[in-house]
Amino acid sequence: MIRAYKFLMRPTVGQTQALGEMLRDHCSLYNGALQERRDAYRHVSRTSVKYGMQSAQLKEIRAFDPECQGRWSFSSQQATLRRLDKAFRAFFRRVKSGGTPGYPRFRGVNRFDTVEFPRDGDGCRWDSTPHDPVTRVRLQGVGHVRVNQHRPVAGRVKTVSVKREGDRWFVVLTAEQEQPKPLPATGSAVGIDLGIANFIADSNGGFVPNPRHGRTAAAKLEAAQQALSRFPRVRRDKRTGNHRRAVEKVAKLHGKVRRQRLDHAHKTALGLVREHDFVAHEDLRIRNMVKAPAPKPDLEQPGAFLPNGAAAKSGLSRSIMDAGWGVFLTILTGKAESAGRVVIAVDPRNTSRACPECGHVAKENRPTQEKFRCQACGHTAHADTVGAINVLRAGLARRNAHQG
Repeated sequence: MIRAYKFLMRPTVGQTQALGEMLRDHCSLYNGALQERRDAYRHVSRTSVKYGMQSAQLKEIRAFDPECQGRWSFSSQQATLRRLDKAFRAFFRRVKSGGTPGYPRFRGVNRFDTVEFPRDGDGCRWDSTPHDPVTRVRLQGVGHVRVNQHRPVAGRVKTVSVKREGDRWFVVLTAEQEQPKPLPATGSAVGIDLGIANFIADSNGGFVPNPRHGRTAAAKLEAAQQALSRFPRVRRDKRTGNHRRAVEKVAKLHGKVRRQRLDHAHKTALGLVREHDFVAHEDLRIRNMVKAPAPKPDLEQPGAFLPNGAAAKSGLSRSIMDAGWGVFLTILTGKAESAGRVVIAVDPRNTSRACPECGHVAKENRPTQEKFRCQACGHTAHADTVGAINVLRAGLARRNAHQG
């Protein structure tokens, strides 16, 4: 299996400058390749430029600009071109499927934050000695950068990536390793219902509170963003010291919220994986849930629109994104695979409206957000617990159907 590791780097001042220049030059290569594809399609009889054609030009580009493009790893530049090619393939796939196309866009220097080295030893070298307290990663054009390796890397390192997050630098490794030994069986199965009032309600009647990290930091974020908005929009290299500090403050606050959300998701998922052999959850379409409602034109007044509940929907969407359901489910699936557990997603329709005692399904069974009262048999319970019980039953039925 392939596992990823992420470690904080401790570059010197000179190495930090070199890392920034590496991102800038790879961003320039990405944008140049995108411009070539656009020009070829528009002006040369709708000609499509492929990755192979652009990769073959790399030697000439490096020879023409040795001080910028020539000093970086050839393989990392190929990975940047493959990144653009992947964006175009995804664009054409969405066009064929009838989705929103999303044509690849040019990247600003502050929005191009990752450089990938496809193979350890080709332009980079992960240098981790078991008995050496100092771990370093060697990057072509940068040097040996110290790394805060907080846990050992198991298996053979395959790829190395450098990532910038705010004013911090990270190295991301992917390592190929054997399937880990499964955790001891517990004989327990659980269904979970994701929510906003409670982050998780399980079929055993337990609840995990929603920490609402984004809402907690909302006041500080609002003040920092208002302070940033007072500065005029200028080029990055023309910003004053106060402007740069305002930008960094907003980035740090967002980064803290993101790390808190990830920490909560990891700990919650780890608890579920350790306690249960089988976990069932709702197959949520989160992207559709946070989509803005369509406008309602007023037929009687051309150019006017009727109320569509956009303000209330924006608040709900903000709460859903603050909960981070998608990140949590991704982490849960990965941890379950490593631990030998089973995770199954089920259809979420009517899970909180069906009575677990008699099976009666009605909208009236859930009079409020928290209360559930069956109109047929009178069964009462917490609505989220009822949803988790129905999710568990649907998950077990689906598992038994696959096994049979």
